[in-house]
Amino acid sequence: MTASRPAPITRSYCVNGIDLAVHEWAPVPGSPPAPPLVFAHATGFHGRVFDAVIACFPAHPVHAIDLRGHGASGGGPIDDWRIVAADVAGFLEQAGIAGAIGIGHSMGAHTLLQVAADRPQAFDRLVLFDPVILAPEFYAPGEPLYTAENPHPAIRRKRDFASVAEMEERFRARDPYCLFDARVFADYCRHGLVPAASGEGLELACAPEVEASVYASSRSNGAILEAARGVDIPVLVVRARMTNLNDFKSSPTWPELASILPQGTDLYRPDRTHFHPFEDPADAARIIAGMLG
Repeated sequence: MTASRPAPITRSYCVNGIDLAVHEWAPVPGSPPAPPLVFAHATGFHGRVFDAVIACFPAHPVHAIDLRGHGASGGGPIDDWRIVAADVAGFLEQAGIAGAIGIGHSMGAHTLLQVAADRPQAFDRLVLFDPVILAPEFYAPGEPLYTAENPHPAIRRKRDFASVAEMEERFRARDPYCLFDARVFADYCRHGLVPAASGEGLELACAPEVEASVYASSRSNGAILEAARGVDIPVLVVRARMTNLNDFKSSPTWPELASILPQGTDLYRPDRTHFHPFEDPADAARIIAGMLG
């Protein structure tokens, strides 16, 4: 597999009142026809964290989405994950994309499965790296996970940086960033900052209040389990090592998820954490390649 590919063009799609940024790579000239690949990232990240994986698929047109409130996309805090799926469905419709291979990680994987349920023609198959789709009891009515008085700890993340180098220095030795492949870590930092609203320095592209809102609303789409039962395309669920929900490196994915999908396959990888695609992008690419047929 190749390790390089020209930089993408970033296009903006107006969906649900926001500008959704999508990083798009054309196939390398002379490549045989190949289905489009659509990537959706985890909470707090952006579409360019997949650059190292995308480089391995030069024959495919690729679309890596910055989800609402992340990267170069507009939008603020959310209270329902279904709005993120509606954004992606709107983009796919505008772009005329159908029969794609969807590749998602964490919240992005959850999103793509919901899109596949809502818009059956969108995808021919899915590769879901540790989707945040939990056991049915997680979605039962109960006390809020977080409140305004007790917000998710992400709300306290450092927002402002003088430079990309400062962000790299701050995070390089920290868990889980210390586990990341060097290129993925560099891409995460390079594309994870935008000019600060103050006009001085840089700030996180995913604002702390946006990231915190995603975690706080993680029970909002309990209907995802019923939706999954109707997604009748090949779906590979790649699950990482499971310890407990208080360990952010642990897999949150319901072990029975693949069994309720009409064409689901479970791949348990206890040798990897929840950040599998970032730890070993070459391994992630091999798994995706195995689903391309």
